[in-house]
Amino acid sequence: MAEPKPEEISHPPMDQLQGLEYCIDSNPSWGEAIALGFQHYILALGTAVMIPTFLVPLMGGSDDDKVRVVQTLLFVEGINTLLQTLFGTRLPTVIGGSWAFMVPIISIIHDSSLEGIPDPHVRFLNTMRAIQGALIVASSVQIILGYSQLWAICSRFFSPLGMVPVIALVGFGLFDRGFPVVGRCVEIGIPMLVLFVAFSQYLKHFQAKQQPILERFALLISITVIWAYAQLLTASGAYKHSPDLTQRNCRTDR
Repeated sequence: MAEPKPEEISHPPMDQLQGLEYCIDSNPSWGEAIALGFQHYILALGTAVMIPTFLVPLMGGSDDDKVRVVQTLLFVEGINTLLQTLFGTRLPTVIGGSWAFMVPIISIIHDSSLEGIPDPHVRFLNTMRAIQGALIVASSVQIILGYSQLWAICSRFFSPLGMVPVIALVGFGLFDRGFPVVGRCVEIGIPMLVLFVAFSQYLKHFQAKQQPILERFALLISITVIWAYAQLLTASGAYKHSPDLTQRNCRTDR
């Protein structure tokens, strides 16, 4: 009997890497795929909404401009994701906006030549063009580094001790944007953070039908539980005598 060819040999994902449930060629069930896809959509929607909400007013844009930027981000994310899953690495990830570009974009927005434009809409258009040009050039450099394998050579000299502080600094710079939003309704925001961290990090080994449900669907479960909790507070009249700002941020019927 002839020996099987290397490409015909198939190993379960768990045999290849401990804790790995699916490979690139593996297919989850339709129900699980829909749930995971919806969870990815929620994450992508948060990025597509939060980034324009923060940047567009700084650029002089109006609410209409913000809506168009959000629509553009969602459309481009869909196109990029389809191209990546069909022709790229085929990893099940959404290719969306990145917070890593926030700091250089803010620097472009505060450029004196752009801030000196008196008309807000004209300033928004010129700032958007400047940002688009900078992103095109930066992407071209990344493509060159990737295809020339220069990045692979340079990455050998990077250690976790050097990379972790760099990545952490990008996140720390955005804390003043995220946590004040959580603080608008502490009784909802803090439990959401605690529950999500607990499900995804500390209860991730909990399994139902041999599936790590809490780890895989931590976001969906957390949102469902906290929304039910917020609805309970609203229906019970917990915010009946609260200020209007608190009611607007905490009530589920506002």
